[in-house]
Amino acid sequence: MTTAHWPAPFSALPLDATVRIPASKSLTNRYLVLAAIAEGESRLRAPLQSRDSDLMIGALRALGAGILEVPGNGDVPDLVVTPIPAGFSAPDSGILVDCGLAGTVMRFVPPLAALVSGAVRFSGDPAALVRPMAPIVVALEGLGVRVDDGEDGFLPFTVHGTGAVHGGHVQVDAGGSSQFISAILLVASRFSQGLHLEHIGESVPSVDHISMTVEILRSLGVSVDDSTPNHWFVKPASIAGFDVELEQDLSNAGPFLAAALATRGTVRIPNWPANTTQVGDKWREILPQFGATVTLENGVLTVTGGAQIRGVDISDTSELAPSTAAICALASTPSRLRGISHLRGHETDRLAALVAEINALGGDAVETEDGLIITPAPLRAGVFHSYHDHRMATAGAIIGLAVPGVEVENIGTTAKTMPGFPAMWADMVAQTAEPSAGTGSTAAVEAGV
Repeated sequence: MTTAHWPAPFSALPLDATVRIPASKSLTNRYLVLAAIAEGESRLRAPLQSRDSDLMIGALRALGAGILEVPGNGDVPDLVVTPIPAGFSAPDSGILVDCGLAGTVMRFVPPLAALVSGAVRFSGDPAALVRPMAPIVVALEGLGVRVDDGEDGFLPFTVHGTGAVHGGHVQVDAGGSSQFISAILLVASRFSQGLHLEHIGESVPSVDHISMTVEILRSLGVSVDDSTPNHWFVKPASIAGFDVELEQDLSNAGPFLAAALATRGTVRIPNWPANTTQVGDKWREILPQFGATVTLENGVLTVTGGAQIRGVDISDTSELAPSTAAICALASTPSRLRGISHLRGHETDRLAALVAEINALGGDAVETEDGLIITPAPLRAGVFHSYHDHRMATAGAIIGLAVPGVEVENIGTTAKTMPGFPAMWADMVAQTAEPSAGTGSTAAVEAGV
């Protein structure tokens, strides 16, 4: 990925664009894990092609799964997955899994590795080595799985699988990430005695992602009882091979929808699901609070920005927070984002990073214990750093639409979940006619004032 500065496209006119979004990373990587433990061949139609999904494919292949690209109905090939063979054993030298900076790989694959025989070592990018992993280590050890070098709660560590996991009652503190719950749930049906997973500690962030995991499991015939708060009961079961078409990534749709607000224009996204487990569907609730008009008709989500961007007071925006914060930086009144303290443990400390980058452009952002307060201030040209975080990079692109002269450092980091982002962003802007002579850019220039 390049680290050169990317001049963020500035739009002097309200956008009028239609954008198609690639498949969901969260869904792709969950279905890949489940296909690897299914009883027969599975097919994922139009899955995401990105660094995160490539890392997951590499990890599952290392554990014995067969994954082939085959022609699909669109521009993206389908994936045909042959599950990990029964009795698969790692070579005497062990297996090394590169997690990169993918949270789904570093959290979801270690419990799966416990189901094969042998040593599987997990490591990743330098930034991955400071992401919290202790709950996974504690949960695996609570299930009787030996883990070496995980005492500090970070990568790298080695899982020593024996080919089977007994299961039973295990406690985990998932206050830092919902992925710790999803990771164990995804493979729990393969435990000989099933699972009673109990969350202890503070509330779990991003509970929508746990709901996604539970609904996927149920759709594949796995019994999951989540009727008692903070408890999940999974019965042993076999998962039949499946054939599934992946929804587009609604979280990744966020920057494009935010572009409508940043330019006071209109952006349409086709094939928006009427019912979904994706957290990105919250954009339909979030954007009207900023003053946007949001409609979903005939599968097309249309967002039109208002004359001004109103400040908001919103809780639990989770992975949508960087794009939400970028909109707040362009608002005409103050905003507060709450319930997102767990973002300090994502690809970077997103709260500190957002404050640093918004303020470097002349903004006024401060951290709170659980979020951000962003007060209107005139923004200026400058460099918006990505911190190797795809959502930071796209936040910079949003601001750059309304503030001329913004450059995003390392836009290539968007390849983590959306490799084509720079071209998609440029195409979105290009769909709007060039301004005629004498046309002003009042809406964009006044953003953030």
